[in-house]
Amino acid sequence: MSVISLRNVSKSYKGLTLFDNIDLSIEQGKIYGFVGPNGSGKSVLFKMICGFVFPDSGKILVDGLEMGKSKRFPENFGIIIDRPGYIANKTGFQNLKELALIRGKINDDKISETMKIVGLEPQAKQKVKNYSLGMKQKLAIAQSIMEDQKVLILDEAFNALDAESVERIRNLLLSYKEEGRTILITSHNKEDINLLCDHVFRINNHKLESLDR
Repeated sequence: MSVISLRNVSKSYKGLTLFDNIDLSIEQGKIYGFVGPNGSGKSVLFKMICGFVFPDSGKILVDGLEMGKSKRFPENFGIIIDRPGYIANKTGFQNLKELALIRGKINDDKISETMKIVGLEPQAKQKVKNYSLGMKQKLAIAQSIMEDQKVLILDEAFNALDAESVERIRNLLLSYKEEGRTILITSHNKEDINLLCDHVFRINNHKLESLDR
């Protein structure tokens, strides 16, 4: 069974048709890339899959349950869509701690370990308001992976990262695939898509066009 299925999904936004009766099947343990020009609907597609917005028609199923009916928000999803809002006067660790308390699944050691994985120092006293764009992006990645989420929905996860950090996160995502996690990404960098993805779709004329060779 597919982890995520879209069936005859259509969506318009601000009077513009983004998707017209699209179908999509996402299998476990693979990385899927989505490409298309700005405004083509990549972020809206991810928001529909996560239950943040609903299709005008059609169904979206996660683990066989329809979003918006049986399920409001998918369990075990790690998400980067529109960089999260952080508490400016708290440190990166304190921000992740606040998020971790919502579910109560992980402890301080796990938060610290995750920050180190993405290249942040958990003991640093620097407030998030003084973070660079790259550091904020690393913090967003940390919050999306810190609870060992099984599905990652990552919209432009590599934005503002330096070359070393890009390589680090690419290797991290490939290791997650080996563990059987499922990953959906967008990136304006073709190299990210080519190196990481098992399947690639382009949004073209309101449809999802497979670019698989």
